[in-house]
Amino acid sequence: MLNTADDTISIGELAKEFDITARAIRFYEEQGLLHPIRNGQQRIYYAKDRIRLTLILRGKRLGFSLTEIKNVFALYDINPNSTAQLEKMLILTEQKRAILEQQLTDIHTVLSELNDVEMRCREELKGLSQPVIGE
Repeated sequence: MLNTADDTISIGELAKEFDITARAIRFYEEQGLLHPIRNGQQRIYYAKDRIRLTLILRGKRLGFSLTEIKNVFALYDINPNSTAQLEKMLILTEQKRAILEQQLTDIHTVLSELNDVEMRCREELKGLSQPVIGE
């Protein structure tokens, strides 16, 4: 598929579409995640860049590092129909899930401990506010 002028988008338009800064887009470019065409100082982005930016932002939201995202992109660049890319994604997904499940367990433990502390504090306050007999 040939890219045409109709397929192009400026960095400002891309930033507005994804509600991120142009600086963030330039950072992703510096990290080797996006590869716009240059026309002097102007960056020209194509549909493939829009797709990559969608995947970058989704990956970040899911907790993947930029290095992990870049590694998956590299596998895709070598072979777009690669089983290696899908297998890598499955491994990364399993690792993220395990980390999130551990964090969820930790959060439940902390919430339980906070509930215990709160209950003890309320009981102490209740005991302090009751009048002492014999005063």
